Amino acid sequence: MVSSQRILLVAAEPREFAGLVPFCSGVRKVDWPVRWSRCGDSGGRELWMVANGAGPEHAGQAVEVAHPACGPQAIVSMGFCGALDPNLEIGDIFVATAVESAGRRFPVCLPACGSPHATGVLASINHVAQSAAEKRSLRSSGASAVEMEAAGVAQRAAKFGTPLFCVRSVTDRASQGFVTDFNRALRSDGHFDTIRILTSAIRNPGQAFPELIRMRRYCRIAARKLGAFIVGCRF
Repeated sequence: MVSSQRILLVAAEPREFAGLVPFCSGVRKVDWPVRWSRCGDSGGRELWMVANGAGPEHAGQAVEVAHPACGPQAIVSMGFCGALDPNLEIGDIFVATAVESAGRRFPVCLPACGSPHATGVLASINHVAQSAAEKRSLRSSGASAVEMEAAGVAQRAAKFGTPLFCVRSVTDRASQGFVTDFNRALRSDGHFDTIRILTSAIRNPGQAFPELIRMRRYCRIAARKLGAFIVGCRF
């Protein structure tokens, strides 16, 4: 089948694509100067998948590298998110209607999807929303979910004049804070340092280690549901 559309999908980590890759045929590695990149065919479309680390700068760099190389008709900022809306549960799909970052609002296109999903404004910040109190503060601005990469992708999508979509899956509830200090573990290259995470966890092992195990399970659930949703969408 000849692919009729090229779509660039940008996430922070390869595991955010774990639920999508099984739906693709002919998956191959792409030789780009980013952390992880693959290309595959799904439903008559070329899917170009890039993960380059957490944060807006690394996501933006991924688009700068990938866009000229693949010439996409659409860009999808995808991956995990934290809930700000207390009605959102683990694995729920969230489709952004706009991205807000540092007082700036970026417009976002809405995909055609038949599966159930929530919609709303996505808060894109440059750090992990570590506490339930911070989530409540972000919620008061009108946002329904929070993550770290969409603003960087949105800036580049505007630069290239390419339609932007934003699809996320929930890995932590609005009421949930973290014992583990993920911000201390986030390195300048956008990767989370495993040693720093474990060092933080050792300070409160009774709560931190169960939290890490739980988060790993939640991420697997979110990735599986996200992949199935993306495949069923038209961008």
